Amino acid sequence: MIYNTIKSTYLFLFILSIFCDVSCKQPTVKTSEEKEVETSNQEVKSEKALRTAADRTAEYIPLLKGKKVAIVANQTSVIQKKSKYNPDISSFHLVDYIHNSKDIDVVKVFAPEHGFRGKADAGEVIKDGIDTKTGLPIISLYGKNKKPSDEQLKDIDAIVFDIQDVGVRFYTYISTLHYVMEACAENNIPVILLDRPNPNAHYIDGPVLELENQSFVGMHPVPVVYGMTIGEYGKMINGEKWLKNGIQCDLTVITNENYTHNTTYELPIKPSPNLPNATSINLYPSLCFFEGTNVSAGRGTNSQFQIYGSPFLKGLDYSFTPQPNEGAKYPKHKNKLCFGEDLRKTNYLSKMDLSWLLKAYANTTDKSKFFNNFFVKLAGTQKLQQQIEEGATVSKIEQSWKEDLENFKKTRSKYLLYK
Repeated sequence: MIYNTIKSTYLFLFILSIFCDVSCKQPTVKTSEEKEVETSNQEVKSEKALRTAADRTAEYIPLLKGKKVAIVANQTSVIQKKSKYNPDISSFHLVDYIHNSKDIDVVKVFAPEHGFRGKADAGEVIKDGIDTKTGLPIISLYGKNKKPSDEQLKDIDAIVFDIQDVGVRFYTYISTLHYVMEACAENNIPVILLDRPNPNAHYIDGPVLELENQSFVGMHPVPVVYGMTIGEYGKMINGEKWLKNGIQCDLTVITNENYTHNTTYELPIKPSPNLPNATSINLYPSLCFFEGTNVSAGRGTNSQFQIYGSPFLKGLDYSFTPQPNEGAKYPKHKNKLCFGEDLRKTNYLSKMDLSWLLKAYANTTDKSKFFNNFFVKLAGTQKLQQQIEEGATVSKIEQSWKEDLENFKKTRSKYLLYK
């Protein structure tokens, strides 16, 4: 009797264990609270994605409440936002977003080279105007008026600066930043700089500018590629007292989130008419030297800063004919057949490449007409032209930069915001 009872008990437990094992493997229905926690966890993971300073509105909008604000912006000044209730990313122009924000009085917009919408040629005079969407006055900071005047800053409580840089000394947006900071320092106006990733932040290269060669395409003693975001660069302008008379600006940098100098970043909007894609931006530090020669860097084609050539080169098979287009109304060698190289398949670069410049000089038919007076401004030194004319090799030229680059790295290290 006892045996049968024990046997029945074991049989019951065995059946129960099988039932539990099977039932535990069945899909469970989650409560609404559990679903919300899971969604929240997924959002936390997604937030590890790169966010620009402009996207982090909660960090800077409160700083503008109750103030009269001017904004330095162009077509790249865009906010990308999403939420758990709206998983699709929506884009807003920074000017529109701040203009529509409660208790902030946006008074005017300042625009850099290429204009507020980024359509103008390099070097083209930009006129003041009115933004048709917001009705705000737009003041050009290019041409004769590179620095905001005291009158233009009258009654302004703060300036927001948000422009995409590409990390190259002769790209003029950092010169605009210098003059904005200088004018604000002179008028006791704080600057809130919204940082953005630099697609060329992963290396440092090129000759360091000598101060006797200062111009709007090179204002500071930095190499061609300086390996800093525009926020870090602004801190360096301030810290090194490069503004007039050594004055310093009340500068607040809103940082990017989940970003390092090795983060590969492809710009969602082209920063200027002649940098249409990632390849052109990567090649720009090397090919822009051609702007100081009789060789075209592809302006007047759809491959700007991805090809080079001129009617005076021999022994190079690739050819193209520059024609007027957006960003190049009067391209170099307009309607002339140019011979050169196609670099569109060049891989992601981690250094400048002078080989194309030296090859073009070696193959030009009349070397006395190769350089123009813009070359020294781009190089920031007369030495590079002299080295090329003397037949120096790429490695010898690069070796001559080494000491200056090491000194610059020490200066740079004081202002880095990211690894």
